[in-house]
Amino acid sequence: MPKVLEFKLPDLGEGLTEAEIVRWLVEVGEVVAVDQPVVEVETAKAMVEVPCPYGGVVTARFGDEGSELPVGAPLLTVAVGPPQERAEAEDAESSEYSGNVLVGYGTAAATTRRRSRVRPAAPVATPRVAPVAVRPAGPVPVISPLVRKLAREHGLDLRELRGTGPEGLILRADVESAVQAPDRAPAPAASASVDAPASRPVAPAAAPAGERVPLKGIRGAVADKLSRSRTEIPDATCWVDADATELMAARAAMNGAGGPKVSVLALLARICTAALARHPELNSTVDTAAREIVRLPEVHLGFAAQTERGLVVPVVRDAHRRNVDSLGAELARLTEAARTGSLTPAELTGGTFTLNNYGVFGVDGSTPIINHPEAAMLGVGRIIPKPWVYEGELAVRQVVQLSLTFDHRVCDGGTAGGFLRYVADCVEHPAVLLRTL
Repeated sequence: MPKVLEFKLPDLGEGLTEAEIVRWLVEVGEVVAVDQPVVEVETAKAMVEVPCPYGGVVTARFGDEGSELPVGAPLLTVAVGPPQERAEAEDAESSEYSGNVLVGYGTAAATTRRRSRVRPAAPVATPRVAPVAVRPAGPVPVISPLVRKLAREHGLDLRELRGTGPEGLILRADVESAVQAPDRAPAPAASASVDAPASRPVAPAAAPAGERVPLKGIRGAVADKLSRSRTEIPDATCWVDADATELMAARAAMNGAGGPKVSVLALLARICTAALARHPELNSTVDTAAREIVRLPEVHLGFAAQTERGLVVPVVRDAHRRNVDSLGAELARLTEAARTGSLTPAELTGGTFTLNNYGVFGVDGSTPIINHPEAAMLGVGRIIPKPWVYEGELAVRQVVQLSLTFDHRVCDGGTAGGFLRYVADCVEHPAVLLRTL
């Protein structure tokens, strides 16, 4: 007889406690292999596929697409068998099952997989209902809330039912069949309370009209982080206009020399790492419990990316060790992953400083909210032709507005101003960077 194993939503790491089911990748009755992705979920960090550590036949799924499940809640059940297959699955459970089942995080390497369908030995079970085994005596085992509620509403004792699933498993269809049996007396209706007041109850106030958008997933995580930043961080912003004509000319010369194309964002990222080397106070975080400023040795540069799923901030690891070409390649890779929704939680966390290029939206300036728990963010507006005094004469130059929002606990205005002035000098005179290359 097959052994039914329950697979629960695993710990997703990075402090995540729940996930939304985006798309089921398997159906009830489908054969799955060990480490095969079975569901795609969206966390507050990213969209990920969750593989199942068991091999066998899917007997039930828990949750509809669009519903949220907490970590540790059942995802699906798998019937492992016959004996040889069950032994392999149990061996996988004891030796291959790592407990960390997110794609890219590590169970044992999966073999070549092929999905197939099997004909159930008993009447087809309604999807997404938890089956339970019938026992001759004793308490009823753990049961799906839906099955338990349905039985309770109709006055059924689950121990008296005969399951039609594998190994006598009770399905939702079994409960419904018992309810519709012609020889069954209807459940007693709830009697009205004799103590109920004679007066008509006051109707609750109508909810405000308008479309309601749940604050969940990435949108909810962004809302929580921004609210915490505004609550905890005493931020301040300074800004300056800079003549970016020479920076754009330098970029054109680089691209004209062949090789990978250099983006403006890659040049700005390199300027940021050089400025942070001079002003490390801004590459830090505040330990509020210890009342200490923690200056961080590595620069993990986050950059804001707008996607169809909302704003995300991928992180370029060890940005201070990269040149312009390396920064450009990593920025392009992460941007594409953000666009396709394939960023991992690790690629969305751990930033120490954020670069926000809101010029792509056609705006000149902004006072952004710091990406908690970081201490600063550099904002860059659009680069457009403007009248500018150049070498004593009025000329049309490529001008950009730069802004720095910083945590006033980690430094004073002098440090912030020095950082921003160095960035502006590098934009106006890219040769300044030669000293740090």
